[in-house]
Amino acid sequence: MLNLSAKHSRLYNLAMDRILILDGAMGTQIQGLGLSEEDFAGHGSGHTCRHHSEHPQKGNNDLLILTQPQAIEDIHFRYAIAGADIVETNTFSSTTIAQADYGLEAVVHDLNAEGARIVRRALDRATAIDGRPRFVAGAIGPTNRTASLSPDVNDPGYRAVTFDDLRIAYGQQLRGLMEGGADIILIETIFDTLNAKAAIFACFEIFAELAQRLPLMISGTITDASGRTLSGQTPTAFWYSVAHARPFTVGLNCALGAAAMRPHLAELAGVAPTFICAYPNAGLPNAFGQYDEGPEETAAQVADFAREGLVNVVGGCCGTTPEHIRAIADAVAAFPPRAVP
Repeated sequence: MLNLSAKHSRLYNLAMDRILILDGAMGTQIQGLGLSEEDFAGHGSGHTCRHHSEHPQKGNNDLLILTQPQAIEDIHFRYAIAGADIVETNTFSSTTIAQADYGLEAVVHDLNAEGARIVRRALDRATAIDGRPRFVAGAIGPTNRTASLSPDVNDPGYRAVTFDDLRIAYGQQLRGLMEGGADIILIETIFDTLNAKAAIFACFEIFAELAQRLPLMISGTITDASGRTLSGQTPTAFWYSVAHARPFTVGLNCALGAAAMRPHLAELAGVAPTFICAYPNAGLPNAFGQYDEGPEETAAQVADFAREGLVNVVGGCCGTTPEHIRAIADAVAAFPPRAVP
């Protein structure tokens, strides 16, 4: 495997020195824009999507990379100015598998390449103001299919996707992210570890193909009070399933608020000899699917992670805003990063 670049060495050195800050939720910010179907499709913006005629696009947040790039860049910029050291691309669903729902498989490369370029522009704007280095994390979501479980209760052996389907789709996504200048690859919201292993396999294939290695961040999600992923793994089992990737960070995000995440995060920190990352939701959603937990409340709980020596990178997932990220950054600033075993 190729050595990491000087830029990536700087990332590791920063993580040894202090707790790094990841950005917050993208969906929350996009919902606040109140965009219409016409806005998503790009009518009148100069960035009209020509591939959407048979499929409504409202809700396809990734498409806004192409049709509303300034709006997406401004969201990234607000997170950077709020204190984020690492900002994710808006590419959670930018695979051919996920974009098939919208008939947009043909624009996947552009979504990823432009998604990374938009974040880079936003971070360069922020760094021009305060001089702080920042890093682009190419976000890879789990897709809307699972390789370990059958979607048909009457046919438990059936799979809607294969390992190779996922590997190929992730490889396409990775080429775009790396062409666009991603500094890190973040495989996130992992509910099925087999999907994640396909993404990891694709990473090493594309790293070899492009003769460039990027640090990996790997983040699972515990879906309920059982303390397991949807595909049935405990945090310890999850770590041993992905440890071969030798990731920059391993951690948890989504599904739970910080308080409910804490025991699972502590378990992971107890077994993984690498940096630990946590970005919980702003509590649990209310009856209307909204998140009521304010910045100070979320930040206080994340600060407990830092106080107990559990984390090296923290941020926010569903329901969090730039205000949450600013409060989290302030709350953890006084604590040293977790000492890696």
